[in-house]
Amino acid sequence: MKKEIFINESIGETRIAILEDDQLVEVYVEKPDHQRMVGNIYCGKVENVIPGMQAAFVDIGYDINAFLPFSEIENNAFLADSEEEYNNSSSNKRNRKNSDRIQVDLTTGQDIFVQVIKEPFAGKGPRVTTETALPGRLLVLVPNANYIGISKKIWDKYERRRLKKIVSSLKEENFGIIVRTVAEGKSEEFLRNDYEALVNNWNKLLTKANHNQAPTLVYEDMETASSVVRDLFTPDIGKVVIDRRKLFKKLQSYLEDVSPNLASRFELHKSKTPLFEAKGIEAEIDKLMRSKVWLKSGAYLIIEKTEAMVVVDVNSGRFIGKKEHEANSLKINLEATREVARQLRLRDLSGLIVIDFIDMREETNKRKIYFELRKELRKDRAKVAVSPISEFGLLEMTRQRIRLSLLDSMSDECPICHGSGRILSKDAVLTRIDHWIRRYRAKYRDLRLELHLHTTMADYLRDQKRRVMRGLMWQNLVHIKVKNDNSVPLDDFRFISVKSGSDVTDQIGLEKEQSR
Repeated sequence: MKKEIFINESIGETRIAILEDDQLVEVYVEKPDHQRMVGNIYCGKVENVIPGMQAAFVDIGYDINAFLPFSEIENNAFLADSEEEYNNSSSNKRNRKNSDRIQVDLTTGQDIFVQVIKEPFAGKGPRVTTETALPGRLLVLVPNANYIGISKKIWDKYERRRLKKIVSSLKEENFGIIVRTVAEGKSEEFLRNDYEALVNNWNKLLTKANHNQAPTLVYEDMETASSVVRDLFTPDIGKVVIDRRKLFKKLQSYLEDVSPNLASRFELHKSKTPLFEAKGIEAEIDKLMRSKVWLKSGAYLIIEKTEAMVVVDVNSGRFIGKKEHEANSLKINLEATREVARQLRLRDLSGLIVIDFIDMREETNKRKIYFELRKELRKDRAKVAVSPISEFGLLEMTRQRIRLSLLDSMSDECPICHGSGRILSKDAVLTRIDHWIRRYRAKYRDLRLELHLHTTMADYLRDQKRRVMRGLMWQNLVHIKVKNDNSVPLDDFRFISVKSGSDVTDQIGLEKEQSR
């Protein structure tokens, strides 16, 4: 499989695109004023310990306290369970993660090292763990642990044995080490250099923690572009193309130190045509902002992200099958399955995901869709769990959330519709104006008002609702002058008292405020 990475840096954001066989499969976006937090290590201070929630809240210096589930507490120093019940074996760790009665030894005001594993989102603080890990190019250092792990993607048993022997000779007590896929074939010298750099970083981290009062940031992970090169630039990546000379030199210098054999695969984009436009990536990213995704057969997907879940609907669209209904449905669903798996990676959608496939009667066909989706999701680095298609024709799955979705990274909530995609109709706005005037006149004796409306709404009132407005004034014995004001949202209004010249809109409680 042909794999390529393209990195575009601009004044507004840094974007990284990953292509497989010339097809866009992953996009990362980082804004200068919103640095990512995943991977950062903090010396935090315990704010609350809530056994009923099986979680603690830790102040790490962020606006919102970090969320620390008891299941993410791996350090035995913070566990109240007996050593006989929970030792360091992996089976007992799994039991602890699945337990809803974990006892911890944490107190308010206590200092604690935590690492961010999920970005803050939607008013929720970052999610953290006590199992800190320092990633390098070839190895991952896990302090306060005592194990050696080898990447499952290294298949050769002799190579696995060689790497384990080298790492065993390097490893010090109270350090765990994970050997990354890119370490395959690397000499002992490269592995040693990477290990020593990681240990050095850990010692600097401890020194910084000792010289600063909690909460404080003691280790900051690389920015997105560098971390993508560190984590994803494996020998199967054909090339990395960058359009900024400064970033190109920085990443090339880093790679020459840890994997000099791959440094030649770095390219600097010198054309005046923007990199993403030249490669057709810009047009693909624009499509990701839309809810409709067309398939080659003429069928299409509708992808809607809500607060509670992501909903995917499969529709036959313009597809004209030549077989019977069941066979046509299977063909569309199989094509949709592959595209759904790709879209989940591309848009970085997470949480509960419900997919409504085109109805099929035969259980064998439903199982084909289920196994096809599982196969496609193996390409995804995020953790996923998939259930078979239910009796209602729905497939439910979950996908791990680490960072913001692409939609949240590249767009803001509409200030008019507040994310619903719809606004009040003109007549509904008129109804609210009617109710406001009645309540206002019942409370105040002001007889002259100015009604400020968006130009579209004001024109509608003058052209089509002139008689209605005149009747409203007679009923309430008030004179209202309509004024154009494009600073007012299309589905809103403002009332100004002619006598005082002040805005009196908020003097009367409105249903619109409650509904929002």
